[in-house]
Amino acid sequence: MADGLVLSIDGMGGDHAPDTVVEGVDIAARASPGVRYLIHGDPAKLSPLLDRYTAAKAASEIVPAEKAIGMEIKASQALRQGKGSSLWNAVAAVETGQANAVVSAGNTGAFMAISMFRLRMMEGVHRPALAARWPAVTGGYVVILDVGANVEANGEQLVEFAIMGEAFQRAVSGKAHPTVALLNVGAEEQKGHEEIRTAAQLVRASGVDMNFMGFVEGDDISKGTVDVVVTDGFTGNIALKTGEGTARFVGQLLREALTSGPFAKLGALIAYPALKKLRMRMDPGTFNGALFLGLNGLVVKSHGSANGSGFAAAIGVAEKMARSDYRVEIARNLERLAAASALTASAKEAG
Repeated sequence: MADGLVLSIDGMGGDHAPDTVVEGVDIAARASPGVRYLIHGDPAKLSPLLDRYTAAKAASEIVPAEKAIGMEIKASQALRQGKGSSLWNAVAAVETGQANAVVSAGNTGAFMAISMFRLRMMEGVHRPALAARWPAVTGGYVVILDVGANVEANGEQLVEFAIMGEAFQRAVSGKAHPTVALLNVGAEEQKGHEEIRTAAQLVRASGVDMNFMGFVEGDDISKGTVDVVVTDGFTGNIALKTGEGTARFVGQLLREALTSGPFAKLGALIAYPALKKLRMRMDPGTFNGALFLGLNGLVVKSHGSANGSGFAAAIGVAEKMARSDYRVEIARNLERLAAASALTASAKEAG
């Protein structure tokens, strides 16, 4: 039975679209029977796939789109030429209220540009941020942002990211009071550049409702020292890509070691259940689904290379966010931050 929640899906975005997209919708539809899906794309390609995936077919409607935006298209080109594409129409469905959230595995830059153009920024947010989930040794995950939307950010913008990341973590994980920290070159108060020290001072002085823990270092991300790690997009994107590359490297070394001879293969067979669990923990698709925070609408980015299960995970993030009150929580803390920033500016002028 439908429960009123509708998700808009870019059916043609991603390295393996539309196959993995429809497969992902099918997995998500089985997990949450009440959700409806608007799949934007080429009916000639989508219809045969929906005939194969019965749960997706029962929960979905195909919305015809005359074209798709390729991975090679620049953001500026997408704004000029993207109208009528599956990505453009998928975002527009959120703007017009037809859907509660949009999910795409397509071109990240185009997705961000179109989403900002159609949905605009939330009041009080100066820049959007891209938040991703990072597996931790604690068994859960850490939210890290920004991971690519902004090359740099000043102190106030870093606090905005912290406010949005904390609300995201609470909505997706269910943690009532997630811990938050700024990524730095050391945990000491005097470490780091001026903007990150300013952000730490501002978050403490502003009175925002946040469990702020100060600074953490790079190795604290995978440790799960805190629930939310905040940084600028330049640093965050490098950290994320380095982590993904390291996971693939370790996986390759493990495969080579376990296939190096008959005894190694026998050991791998005995250890198969544990190795399967390890593979799932290291698979980026397990925590797939990054959110563009700060927009007047829910926008979830899937890995372009995600398989069906990975795309379903991104849909799951969209569903949880759509059912949450995270925008109300963000607005409340942004008001406190704006008041504190205004007082700081007045004090500087008076001085």
